[in-house]
Amino acid sequence: MRHIRIGARGSRLSQVQATSVRSALITAHPDLTITIVIFKTEGDRLIESPLPLIGGKGVFTEEIEHALLEGAIDVAVHSLKDLPVAQPDGLVIGAIPERGDVSDLLICSRANDLWSLPLQAVVGTSSLRRSAQLMAARSDLQPRSIRGNVETRVKKLLDPSQNFDAIVLAKAGVDRLGIKIEHSHDFELEVMLPAPGQGALAVQCRESGLVRELISDIDHPISHFCTSAERAFLSGLGGGCSIPVSAHGTMHGGSMTLRGRVSAVKGASTIDSCITGSCASENDALGLGADLAKKAVDAGARELLEAAV
Repeated sequence: MRHIRIGARGSRLSQVQATSVRSALITAHPDLTITIVIFKTEGDRLIESPLPLIGGKGVFTEEIEHALLEGAIDVAVHSLKDLPVAQPDGLVIGAIPERGDVSDLLICSRANDLWSLPLQAVVGTSSLRRSAQLMAARSDLQPRSIRGNVETRVKKLLDPSQNFDAIVLAKAGVDRLGIKIEHSHDFELEVMLPAPGQGALAVQCRESGLVRELISDIDHPISHFCTSAERAFLSGLGGGCSIPVSAHGTMHGGSMTLRGRVSAVKGASTIDSCITGSCASENDALGLGADLAKKAVDAGARELLEAAV
């Protein structure tokens, strides 16, 4: 197989991400020819509906995954944080390229950071994780649902009729698009811990076949281990992409430190957990994530998550 078809969503960010994977694959295998096939997903069509009401972030991936299973494409490129933890039968994450910035970015219409926003400022976000952590930091803030691609959300922020004082986006997406923002602030991880897998891309393929071998050459083991641990933490809590769960793993030598956070929807209470252990394989990473989830459950995380549903 010397011709590979990559499936991606129609947004500019998704196409930029798919193009970066295409470039990495051609660098690793110069004899490949690669085309990008664009899909419009259910999540793209229902742009005004809150994500939890239309099925969570899986609505951005299901149609592309179906095309992959049917053989209409050979590879799918997703933002890893949008990809449900459970993989459909027959599909795997074949590679996770080197991860981008994991942090969340506050973009303001006039203020320079979270603390200089006006009292009861309206902050746009479609994420329960972000809104919970915003309110934990400042209980007066008013999170309000906002949908659309990165450019659309920035445009809504700058439109006075929309009445947003700020929005929160993943910094990696803004960086990949090369968007320059005048009033923005990178959240410290102590304030806003990222979503499991944030900043990383997932290169998904069928479980067997030559394509899996080819894309393994663009895998970045440290990024793969850390995001696997984060997603195992989420899985161990019995949750999907839309619940207020945060996680971040870092590697030092052969050791991983994994931090996790479970938040009440309104930010009134938070359970923070941390674990450190040796990590030489993906199985080690999965074990660390599962152990941290158990630690969080013992501290009362299940009760917070049940209240969030």
